Amino acid sequence: MKGFSFCFLLLFVVVTSAAAECPGGEDSLQQRWLALWERLRLVGAAGEHERVYRELVARYCESHRAYHTLAHIRHTLDELDAARDLAQDPDAVEFALWFHDVVYDIGAGDNEEESARIAREAALALGLSETWADRVSDLILATRHATTPVEADAQLMVDIDLSILGQPWQRFDAYEEEIRTEYAPVIGERGAARFNAGRAGILRRFLARPTIYSTDYFQEKYEESARANLQRSIERLEDPDWTRAAGDGQNRPHS
Repeated sequence: MKGFSFCFLLLFVVVTSAAAECPGGEDSLQQRWLALWERLRLVGAAGEHERVYRELVARYCESHRAYHTLAHIRHTLDELDAARDLAQDPDAVEFALWFHDVVYDIGAGDNEEESARIAREAALALGLSETWADRVSDLILATRHATTPVEADAQLMVDIDLSILGQPWQRFDAYEEEIRTEYAPVIGERGAARFNAGRAGILRRFLARPTIYSTDYFQEKYEESARANLQRSIERLEDPDWTRAAGDGQNRPHS
């Protein structure tokens, strides 16, 4: 497995009981990874699946992450379970979900590309076909959210990734705070007003779409609540009083 170890060189971090120390890294999640490993009949020596899992855990447990963590991966996998019948290749979607945020650097503009590259190299090194590896890569690249996907599994992948937008408002607000925590260095450097304007712009682009979600299933499940969450968040981000409170570290007004 030298090839696999090499392709994961940048991913590898020495950890001890990382799954137990990182929120979302419970044994049940590791068992889920093992089940996928077995379904795909991945190659590897005894214990290889655990080593790969711990490498994934180490990356998703990086200290600068607040939202893009194992808890996010668990949530996306739960959403996949509920919509699994919609997938043409559910194991490819699941593999892509495991890797889709494995690289997360707020200062970089190629997180999805790097995550897709690592996932593709991992799939090939584990004995999966080039066609399958390319499919996984394409699924991850769809989460750039640059365009609305047309391929069925890409639509499902993107809808799952955006499912956080349609959660109950308390969870959505917590998500917004988690994103804000991740971008704290940027806010400190550029100021709250500039960050809030940029964030509002991103949310407005989702709100401007004819539908936020591509599949009928996710439209019915989350479209209405996602639009309400986005509208409320945009109004808050554009509130000068809220921005001033965010900038000086006071408790921010709640809508």
